[in-house]
Amino acid sequence: MNQNTSAGNLVWQAASVTPEARVQLLRQRPVTLWMTGLSGAGKSTLAFALEKRLIELGHACFVLDGDNVRHGLNADLGFSPEARTENIRRIAEVAKLMNAAGLIVITSFISPYCEDRHMARELIGVEKFREIHISTTLKSCEQRDPKGLYQKARAGLINEFTGVSAPYEVPEDPCLSLDTSELQVEQCLHFLLGVLRPFINETAGQQTAKGRA
Repeated sequence: MNQNTSAGNLVWQAASVTPEARVQLLRQRPVTLWMTGLSGAGKSTLAFALEKRLIELGHACFVLDGDNVRHGLNADLGFSPEARTENIRRIAEVAKLMNAAGLIVITSFISPYCEDRHMARELIGVEKFREIHISTTLKSCEQRDPKGLYQKARAGLINEFTGVSAPYEVPEDPCLSLDTSELQVEQCLHFLLGVLRPFINETAGQQTAKGRA
């Protein structure tokens, strides 16, 4: 290994901008909402709807979506248990950096293993991590099958597909559980904003949004 790139020669560079300064600038505290659930459960729909609502309220946020990330940052990863773990590790590191910038991060990943989600929580920080279980049942997800993936998995065309040929470990104690087969998007947003309420000032955000109109 080149000594110039070895960990022993790396030194963490301290920033002159404090987290408190970013809180004052953005009028919010950083947090990561980690949405987990089966394919087709409604994670991406809710993540992008929440992002839109937060932007309308004047809050700086960003969605890290499973499919989108695999087009670039994680394009080299497959779907073996080891690759899934590395997928989650990289996303957690990105979310941590975005939180350090003061942003609200919304992730949308199946993230099927409890151990991997625990790793993400530890990397991001317990105080900034909120696990949201999109608890839509396998039956409902298969009936929707918006991408036709369950049909392909049942036909043996997709290996290691969560819920069919690979396991999904249900969160033991999520911050919030939402079943999109029973709740409409607006209802889900109400509950999600409730989770975020300690981190945002909605009144200030509304004023900011109006001021930019």
